Amino acid sequence: MGSSTPVVVQGTAVASPYDHNTTTAQQQQQQQQQSAPSPNTNGAGEKQPTTCRDPIFALLLYANVVSIAAVAGIYGTKAFGDAIDDSTSGYNYEGYVYATVILGLVAIVLSGVTLPVMMCIPELLIKVSLLMMLILSGLMMVFSFLSGNISGGIIGVIFFAIFVCYARAVWSRIPFASVNLLTACTAVKKNIGVVLVAYFFVALAFGWTVLWSISLMGVWEKVIETETVEVGGQVIQQNNANYGYLFLLFLSYFFTHQVIQNTMHCTVAGTVGTWWFSPDDATSCCSSGMMGSLFRALTTSFGSICFGSLLVAILQSLKSLAQSARNNDNGMLICIAECILGCLESILEYFNKWAFVYVGLYGYSYLEAGKNVFTLFKNRGWEAIIADDLIGNVFFFLSLCVGLICAAIGLAFDENSLDGRFHDSPNPESIGATCAGLGFVAGLVLASILMSTIASAVNAVIVCFAEGPAEFEANHPELSRKMRDTWLEFFPDCGC
Repeated sequence: MGSSTPVVVQGTAVASPYDHNTTTAQQQQQQQQQSAPSPNTNGAGEKQPTTCRDPIFALLLYANVVSIAAVAGIYGTKAFGDAIDDSTSGYNYEGYVYATVILGLVAIVLSGVTLPVMMCIPELLIKVSLLMMLILSGLMMVFSFLSGNISGGIIGVIFFAIFVCYARAVWSRIPFASVNLLTACTAVKKNIGVVLVAYFFVALAFGWTVLWSISLMGVWEKVIETETVEVGGQVIQQNNANYGYLFLLFLSYFFTHQVIQNTMHCTVAGTVGTWWFSPDDATSCCSSGMMGSLFRALTTSFGSICFGSLLVAILQSLKSLAQSARNNDNGMLICIAECILGCLESILEYFNKWAFVYVGLYGYSYLEAGKNVFTLFKNRGWEAIIADDLIGNVFFFLSLCVGLICAAIGLAFDENSLDGRFHDSPNPESIGATCAGLGFVAGLVLASILMSTIASAVNAVIVCFAEGPAEFEANHPELSRKMRDTWLEFFPDCGC
């Protein structure tokens, strides 16, 4: 885009947030009249100077990973080896391993097919997924009444009525949500390498889970203390959790997992931002825009990612701690605490989803990104939430379909499949059912990886459209026209 073309952000002409060397004629005149630039008061994001943000939280993450690796190496290796020997003694799992690999490859192929499908019929998919949610809600209501669960049925009626009202309220917004989905899929397709990065991060998350599990085995006796007590004349062994150790272990696990997840989210947001503002740098599998976004997420913005991730991890750890204490006294208080923590966790996770878009797009610190989130919802209101929620139904629906197809394929396996590799497998009479379960999980998980990538792209598209519609018009005129037309149907005076 030429430097002489102004960018209209919420009715105000500004320079490109991705190129601070570009100025409009009006800005050049203002710069001559003012010794310092005026503060940004229109809420639009600005690309930040290259510097490490919130570095202390990145150091905490590094210390966490090193500590768990040390515990696993010193205490956990022997315990893990003994557990593997005990669990695999006398059984052959080769058939299940091969079946899982095959079903995983099928899931990857099916997941790849969903991308062009979403680009061809985005509006139909949103409508079908919304109707499916209504149907499932209605079936649960009917099932509760038929099974004699009157209270459950009444609750089902209430939720079904809420779903019906919600569907009627948002039905007219489906065209705008469908264009958001189409735009996000286009950006991901142009930079398909982000999907490969997503699979890498999932593998990294799996490796972290194994490492954390090994360290847990090594310190299990410290975490769970066993004591002998006499109850009713009988001597029994009772396990008492050391909640201090347990909290630290939960915090360690959730902290790293949140960082992995949010790093991917920031990478996608930065890639979409580059595609939006500078498309020449983001139109190939491993484009410079995608690689640059990944590099920033792992370096200058990594501290900010760790900051937001730690906050969610603390709530998740407290919630898991409450769940582990359910069997103790004061069960009602623990249940209430668990409910409150779950609500806070959901709110913070939703806030983080938008905050990390600003981190990925502009390189803000976590707190600065949070301020921009409030500005976004002040200017765009519920439209951003509705578009995000409607598209989320599509992702769940497609992931479920992929999982069910893989489960159906898994049912075809029996003891004679795969050249007899299932011989001496555990539970030979239920090989098909076991493979179906493995196929469903593999399909659901692998499809969800692609869906989470597109979900991150959708969030970035919503933010970019709020902040830089003029550059969207210049760089992607066809998509811009569709999005403007659907937006102006409901807000003809917005001037976007």
